[in-house]
Amino acid sequence: MTNQMCLFLVSIFVFPIFQSDVFAQTDSNPFIKEFPVPSGSHPHDVAPGKNGSIWYTAQRSGELGLLDPISGRTQQVELGQGSAPHGVIVGPDESPWITDGGLNAIVRVDPNTKNVTVFPLPETIGNVNLNTASFDNNGILWFTGQGGIYGRLDPNDGKMKIFDAPKGQGPYGICTTPDGQVYFVSLAGSYLANINLDTGNLTVIEPPTIDQGARRVWSDSTGRLWITEWNAGNLGMYDPVTKKWTEWKLPGQNPQPYAVFVDDKDIVWISDFGSNAIIRFDPLVEDFQSFPLPTPDAKVRQLIGRTGEILGAESATDKIVIIRSTK
Repeated sequence: MTNQMCLFLVSIFVFPIFQSDVFAQTDSNPFIKEFPVPSGSHPHDVAPGKNGSIWYTAQRSGELGLLDPISGRTQQVELGQGSAPHGVIVGPDESPWITDGGLNAIVRVDPNTKNVTVFPLPETIGNVNLNTASFDNNGILWFTGQGGIYGRLDPNDGKMKIFDAPKGQGPYGICTTPDGQVYFVSLAGSYLANINLDTGNLTVIEPPTIDQGARRVWSDSTGRLWITEWNAGNLGMYDPVTKKWTEWKLPGQNPQPYAVFVDDKDIVWISDFGSNAIIRFDPLVEDFQSFPLPTPDAKVRQLIGRTGEILGAESATDKIVIIRSTK
């Protein structure tokens, strides 16, 4: 592979195990715990690590962090001068893969050695404000850049290809469905797009609400796409089988849905900046339940999960939050 560099810089900090606890008032409610990370980290995205640990992008300090919720310890891996990591996912190789807007590159960190490998975008592309990534079922990494691109990287040979997005700026959240289809949404463009994995061409799918600001997208177990509509305050759902949309207005006076994640029971979880809460939506009964976050103005920009837990990054408070459905 060409144009790559490796670093091995790790630091360890120890914090109190829990910053604050909120316990459910009823047995059906989840409970929420917050975990502090180093001041100034500005954690943006999270991904599940091994043995209950959590990877997070420290966007402001240019690092990848690893939190152990049991001990409260964190490790930080420096990603390189000028780094400003946005998204992080765990790939088929069990390594964290990062979309780094500061480096204008895709970054892989070896989970054992913490060695860093950088895959720069072509210099002719310019800075594209890299956002989020997802692996397809063939092991190809697809990614978005808010500057108006989407792209693909083959980890086997390091080859990368960049595509111009419709309507220019805006590509943001991206996901892969259980059958291997890849979709992304455009915040500025206000659309959902399905990528042809062979050609890279797009099928653009317009939500019914104009200028809704589609921000993040996640697939449920049947391949339906769940979308946060930031400008409109809606949760949207597109069914590729019926090709029909459904939209629901979030509760509250000024909802601002940002992150979305669908758990293994097909329950939809949303972070709402407007109410500073995590919201649970049950599609079977079309019911919203809101769970306020312990710290004001937390700004949870991404959600993901594993069995029994929803994980989030509180970008404004330098905390990672875990929502457990049972005690």
